[in-house]
Amino acid sequence: MVIGGAHQGGIIFYILQQGDIGYVAGQVNGLIAAPSDQDNFGLLEWGCYGTSIPGTGNQIGTGNQNTINILAGCANDITTAADICASLTIGTYNDWFLPSKDELNEMYLNKAAIGGFSHDNYWSSTEYNSGYAWRQSFSIGQQTNTNKNAIYNYVRAVRAF
Repeated sequence: MVIGGAHQGGIIFYILQQGDIGYVAGQVNGLIAAPSDQDNFGLLEWGCYGTSIPGTGNQIGTGNQNTINILAGCANDITTAADICASLTIGTYNDWFLPSKDELNEMYLNKAAIGGFSHDNYWSSTEYNSGYAWRQSFSIGQQTNTNKNAIYNYVRAVRAF
C-alpha cells in the first residue's frame, strides 16, 4: 500500500505512524480520501453556527469522532459538511467522515497523489469555537478558522482502513 494507491473505495493519502491515534504496531493502517469532492459545488456550511460542539480534536485519528459529535450536536442542521460525508457510500463502503484539521493537512500535502481538488478552501471537522471551524486552502496550504455558516468551502470525505 502506497500513498496515491487505490484502496477500499478511495485513494490512500496517509499511513498511520507510531503516536497516531489508531496506530497498531505490525499492522498497516491509514486514511483514504474519496476519489472526488462531496461539495455541492462549494456550497456547504459546516453547520451549527452558535453551538459549541465539545470534543472535536485536531489530530490524525480524530476526524471520525469529530463527525459523530457534529452530527449529534447539529441534529437540526441538514446538508452540512459532516452530514454529506457521513451519508456517502462508495461501493460497499459507508463509513466516510469529515477529516480533522491535521488529517485535512495530510490530504493537502498529498493532493497531487490524490487528485481532483479545487484550488479553494476545504472544511475540516475541527471546531474553533461556537461560531467558527477550521478550513484549509488547497492553493497555498494555509489553515484558518472561518464562520461555520460560510458556504464557499469544499468537502472531501475520508475513511480509515
